[in-house]
Amino acid sequence: MASGGSGPGRPGRPKIGWEFFGSELRRRREAAGVTQQELGERVFCSGSYIGQFESAVRKPQLEPARRFDEELGTDGYFSRMCEELINSSPFADYFAEAAEFQTLATTICTYSPTLVPGLLQTEGYARAVFRAAQPFRPAERNEEGVRSRMARARLLEGPTAPELWAILDESILRRPIGSDADMAEQLRHITELAGGDRVLVQVLPFSARAHALLEGNLTVMTFVDAPPVAYVEGPFTGELLDDPAVVGKCEAAFDHARAAALSPDVSLAMIESAAKEYERGCEA
Repeated sequence: MASGGSGPGRPGRPKIGWEFFGSELRRRREAAGVTQQELGERVFCSGSYIGQFESAVRKPQLEPARRFDEELGTDGYFSRMCEELINSSPFADYFAEAAEFQTLATTICTYSPTLVPGLLQTEGYARAVFRAAQPFRPAERNEEGVRSRMARARLLEGPTAPELWAILDESILRRPIGSDADMAEQLRHITELAGGDRVLVQVLPFSARAHALLEGNLTVMTFVDAPPVAYVEGPFTGELLDDPAVVGKCEAAFDHARAAALSPDVSLAMIESAAKEYERGCEA
């Protein structure tokens, strides 16, 4: 899952900003005498999508914001506001919207081929990831990224936390990130979270050979009152997908990978075994 992040979190600010965006969209739409359905048809989405934008359930990207400006004659007002809200996020630009959606999701299903997903990372592991990805960036900048990621991980705490279903490729267990102590701590952390009632973890073993998600990271999020969305990510880039047909293909691919993965119990046994190996490395 996405790395995101170059600064400490300010969780309240984006939510308030997007609510203002939505209320302004409603005000300008009504002033123009246009219904949600009519505006949706003009900007190539449904009337219910417009309602989700106006209630801040769904956060529009720049392209829809530009279309609102064109259809409502608002001279770049919504696109400028959208840019400002994205730039005010503590996360990398490409991940900001996905991070916001995670806070609204009821379920998060994620597959990762190379790294522990950000929501499951420990501080030592995250620090090693940031150092490797940005070796020439000042240490304090990387530390800000670590703090932001740790703040985001607290999303899994509390009774309203989303259900997280994570599929980890076996390579994640085998490639040391940081020291042996960092790896042992990270894998123990995963088993502790999976011992609760909000996180389920499976390992996709090498023995599965070819599988449906060979091409990379995938996260699918579902919501109480909105359609599901998917998020895919590569080095320093990511894309939020909300086209129903594309999201449906993503959901099917995740289901196929889930079927090829080890059962949760067998997966945890493999993770615990790998943790013991790293712990022995610490003692050597």
